[in-house]
Amino acid sequence: MDFELLRREPDVEGHGLEASDAADRLILDEAAEAIAAAGPGEVVVLDDAYGALALGATALGASGVRVHQDLATGERALARNTVRLGFAGERVPLSLPLSPELLGGARVVLMRLPRSLDRLDELAGLVAEHAASDVRIVAGGRLKHMTLAMNEVLGTWFDRVDVSHARQKSRVLIASERRVVHAPRPTTWPRLQRDADLDLVVAAHGGVFAGTSVDIGTRLLLAALDDGDAVPDAATAVDLACGTGVVAAWLARARPGLVVTATDRSAAAAASARATAEANGVADRVTVTQADGLELLPAASQRLIVLNPPFHSDAALHTGIAEHLFADAARVLAPGGELWCVWNSHLRYRPALERIVGPTRQIARDPKFTVTASRRAG
Repeated sequence: MDFELLRREPDVEGHGLEASDAADRLILDEAAEAIAAAGPGEVVVLDDAYGALALGATALGASGVRVHQDLATGERALARNTVRLGFAGERVPLSLPLSPELLGGARVVLMRLPRSLDRLDELAGLVAEHAASDVRIVAGGRLKHMTLAMNEVLGTWFDRVDVSHARQKSRVLIASERRVVHAPRPTTWPRLQRDADLDLVVAAHGGVFAGTSVDIGTRLLLAALDDGDAVPDAATAVDLACGTGVVAAWLARARPGLVVTATDRSAAAAASARATAEANGVADRVTVTQADGLELLPAASQRLIVLNPPFHSDAALHTGIAEHLFADAARVLAPGGELWCVWNSHLRYRPALERIVGPTRQIARDPKFTVTASRRAG
């Protein structure tokens, strides 16, 4: 397969943002024999960023490949890359939610190693609980992102964890011989934790930003919102890039008449936000969707949007992600509506907010973060 043909679109593209890397190729090389021996539907791919693993396994002869990608943009990129590379019929990977259906009967699981140990634990646990008894996980990543703790996490679910030779600054871990005595252990996801300062329960699936804690940027944003100057007469609000849904749940609790939409492109984040809303008794006024930004909301429909934007794509710092979200907010804001945003002060987003959204004022600032409110003109 020609990996150079793969693209990230509709995700952000640019220098240093490739659709595949040496780790994908090493995973496929290490798994080639197992893939060849697998029957129809027995190969499953987890956290395949843009389709390199799913399409690579198919090119090696796998049929009925099932795949789960956490990001909505990654799922769409896989669909486009499938067409771009000419796969059709039974050679089209089937995208599924993270569920027993995804993993049932799997004998070979290919995976990019997540940097979050919690995410790795959740995925490995699901494989151990629902895949075939002789399942083998072939998981790889870049050496700079790998730790010995990853071996230990896999070792809680599998008796054997083998390590490949390094190649092109990448390595693969192969987990096999599923534990029988200790697994399957009870699934403990999402995790729940009460934040005493906010009096809020945070629910988190593995890998979601900040987990069950509340990051300091969000705390500064909530303190600013607590002053009551954020479009106080708004009937609805949006928590854009919601993560665990802390802001959405806090807004719904602080303003009993407010209906909140929380949206994130991550399936794990969306599931976490739903659980956070339920844990805090506001699920009747918080609607959670998995989407690329605000694509599901009509133009000029909202008077208040709140955003703590991500500023990394994989390992790369890339401000294009935030600017994409700013543009989405500008489209969805009604005239006179406001985008309340917290951002790392060194990124200096204010000129971009002025240009993309409208007049921007500083609400709060500490040594690391700035909170701004940008008003949509018109």
